[in-house]
Amino acid sequence: MRTLALAPVAMAAVLSLPLAAQADETQADAPRTEGQCGAVSIAQMGWAAAEVTTNIAKFFLEQGYGCDVSLVQSDTVPAITSVAENGSPDVVTNLWLNSAGDAYKKLEEGGTIERVASVLTPGGVEGWWIPTKLAEEHPELKTIQGVLDHPEWVGNRFNNCPDGWGCRVVSDNLARALDLEGHGIKVFNHGSGETLSSSMGAAVTDDTPWFGYYWGPTVPMGKYDMTRVSLGDYDKAAFDKLQNKDTPDPKVSEFPAAPILTSVTTAFAKSHPAETDFFRHMTFKTATMSGLLAWQDENNASAEETAVHFITSNPDVWADWLDDDAKAKLSKLMQ
Repeated sequence: MRTLALAPVAMAAVLSLPLAAQADETQADAPRTEGQCGAVSIAQMGWAAAEVTTNIAKFFLEQGYGCDVSLVQSDTVPAITSVAENGSPDVVTNLWLNSAGDAYKKLEEGGTIERVASVLTPGGVEGWWIPTKLAEEHPELKTIQGVLDHPEWVGNRFNNCPDGWGCRVVSDNLARALDLEGHGIKVFNHGSGETLSSSMGAAVTDDTPWFGYYWGPTVPMGKYDMTRVSLGDYDKAAFDKLQNKDTPDPKVSEFPAAPILTSVTTAFAKSHPAETDFFRHMTFKTATMSGLLAWQDENNASAEETAVHFITSNPDVWADWLDDDAKAKLSKLMQ
């Protein structure tokens, strides 16, 4: 049942109001005039932590900085491609650097985009996993060699990322390097993050085998007891190549700890210094984000409602993200 006792109705209404509805009041009360910020586009990645992050950013940019924010549905690879081809969206947050590949590095080197913050501290964890109960029954499965030797114990199936996700590129290359198909393990490419997570949940609930990619912070990784399958040592040179689609002769490497970035186009950084500074300061502890996602799941809440919950419950966290003008606007709004 949805319960939003910690998110006042008035605050929820404010979050959904068009900026124009408050134009007269904000114009009169703040030095930053309406329209000074203008339109801002943010890539909306297709997973829960990203959806919550962008809705929090949207609220502060609209209500504190007078921006007209649009969330552009995307994923890692399409967002990077769009920046390269079109110079937009202006902001890409929840960008998993380990999955971004050479395309992102070239954008940085070419001066098209710049990283401004690690949006999650210390970052994310990703890898290939099995249910802990399955690992306890068959300890051999804690290593990839054990999985390859006993494919039937994992249901002869690897649950892969959806198309467009950076992890799909890495896992596709790893599947070739390890010859999963040749060892009797069919690679199943999920059509969405929802089916990937639900397959894990159903397997744990029904006590059936599951083997596949997942990452944290996420609700499933906090909700279900999973054990990481060791792929061996992390090899930077090998992993760098794994991030590029159809890399020739891929080699096996463990997933490293994952930096998760907010990056902006250099054009946006120059034209919007105050808003860029906001993104420099907008960071969450990984544990805080996991807690938000757990609250969202427990309350059957939307990303917008979860953003309201965070904003109303954590003023001590986000106060330092804002400049003085934005703080003044938010102070009046939330009285």
